[in-house]
Amino acid sequence: MRSIKIIFTLAVFMGALSCSDDFLTKAPQAQFSTVALETPEGVEGILLGAYAMVDGTGLNGQAPWENDIHNWVFGGIASDNALKGTDAGDQPEQSFIEAYDFNSFNNHIRNKWRGLYKGVARTNDAINSAEAVEALGEDRRRQIIAEARFLRGLFHFEAQKMWKFPVYIDNTVYDINNVESTKIPNDGKIWDQIEADFEAAAAVLPETQSEVGRPTSYAAKAFLAKAKMYQGWDENGNANLSKLQEAKPLLEDIINSNKYSLVSKFSDNFLVRTNNNAESIWEVQFTVSSATGDNANQGVGLAHPYIAPWGCCGFYQASQNLVNAFKTDANGLPLPDSYNDENVTWETEYTGPLDPRLDHTVGRPGILYKNFQIHGTDFIRDLSYAGPYSSMKHVAEPEVFGINGWGNLSANGYRIMRYGMVLLWLAEVEVELGNLDRAQELVNLIRARAANAEDFVPKATQGADSRQSFTVLSEPAANYTISEYTAPWTDQDMARKAVRFESRLEFAMEGHRFFDLQRWGIQAEVLNDYLQSESRYRVYLQGKTFVEGKNEFYPIPTEAIDRSYIDGQPTLTQDPSYN
Repeated sequence: MRSIKIIFTLAVFMGALSCSDDFLTKAPQAQFSTVALETPEGVEGILLGAYAMVDGTGLNGQAPWENDIHNWVFGGIASDNALKGTDAGDQPEQSFIEAYDFNSFNNHIRNKWRGLYKGVARTNDAINSAEAVEALGEDRRRQIIAEARFLRGLFHFEAQKMWKFPVYIDNTVYDINNVESTKIPNDGKIWDQIEADFEAAAAVLPETQSEVGRPTSYAAKAFLAKAKMYQGWDENGNANLSKLQEAKPLLEDIINSNKYSLVSKFSDNFLVRTNNNAESIWEVQFTVSSATGDNANQGVGLAHPYIAPWGCCGFYQASQNLVNAFKTDANGLPLPDSYNDENVTWETEYTGPLDPRLDHTVGRPGILYKNFQIHGTDFIRDLSYAGPYSSMKHVAEPEVFGINGWGNLSANGYRIMRYGMVLLWLAEVEVELGNLDRAQELVNLIRARAANAEDFVPKATQGADSRQSFTVLSEPAANYTISEYTAPWTDQDMARKAVRFESRLEFAMEGHRFFDLQRWGIQAEVLNDYLQSESRYRVYLQGKTFVEGKNEFYPIPTEAIDRSYIDGQPTLTQDPSYN
């Protein structure tokens, strides 16, 4: 069997083995005969077709970034971490999302729905086929079904984050030859079904896999714990202790397994050469072995600097608010209450103390970028529109830049589930349960790793020959000052704030921030404060508002509702906030 690392994104090939791109919009049409697929090899192919949808590409008429697994649009530019970037006229639908003008006709929202439910269709097809093919060995049948249920849980999880009331479709109702089978009412949240999928997967999957990209039992447990964490607070920010208590043993089991650890350098979570490292519990795989780049990390293709060798396209720029969040006090501790009182400057060198993770997260003028060249304002498409800061975590290191001359296509994996998340989720749980000492210990593990001086970005001076000509000095690029918490945590509110702030710093620009604020029930407060401050520099944000009780979720696409009719009535119901 071909390595799962190679085929993770073969959406075009696997489209011939499963349903059409228009799942939930028109009847699926199989292109291979049923007989051809009723073999063990056919079942394996259908499963790989489900994996092919994980990266979010593979839809006819859809740009890769409209359903990208990194969620840099829906989880990034919709948060206080990032701006759409580039210039005002490019990708206007992203501008609407950035300004919280969510509408059901937005093609990005439409294609997110299409992509996720195409993935759901393929998982159900894989399960039904595995159950039907007698020649498939029983052990392999169980593994295929477990992997498919893991993926089905993942696709539905993404849907539940996006929409207040998505629809859950399992293999017992799904029929590839009957479009009516997909027309199911969305009558509430689907957390119970998501949990059931991950529980079933965890019970069968092995602790290790020979092929990277296939989930393990620990990956399933991590996503199950994540599902419970997303139910850990209500819409008003009140803790749901029963769900947090359910998450705790899952998180502890992963930690106590000793199968994962924090890598010594924070930056190793964002490099091609360190894909699938000790911190990666489950990683979305990409490759540049294809001559066309179809399997490369395309979904973030727009989100690269505007200068060569990338050449496209200057999207996904970091906000001033995020950059300011990396300030520390003289003792190296965060400033969660006052970080935004004064800006980290860029026109002149900023000499105040900074968390070193900043310069592995954000490209700043004057600072060496991915050890390739010194970041300048020429990295930016329109400096006056979206400011001077670039994104960088997803960008490959120079020795593996690109394919066919395109520096914005790479094999850089997306660590969608990494060990640091498990540690900080457990810290969140411990805070709510009143175990503040343990929460502090867990946060300090993250901060101790960030303080590794071997990972500090070095200062560099520009050479005369080219942008790639520079001299690396022996001193750090900035006044990196970071330390662990030493004073005992005695106040629960302070501890909660510290853990959440640490999560922002650790996972900034990884597509999680909007949804973290959602699960904590604090989106309106945080994002309206952000709009007020950031609009001082980004004038197009002036007068914009995050509407509480509405913008926490996106509207269900109009097309999905229109295509859900049976006997003159839609089976899908729009979120009442958008009626």
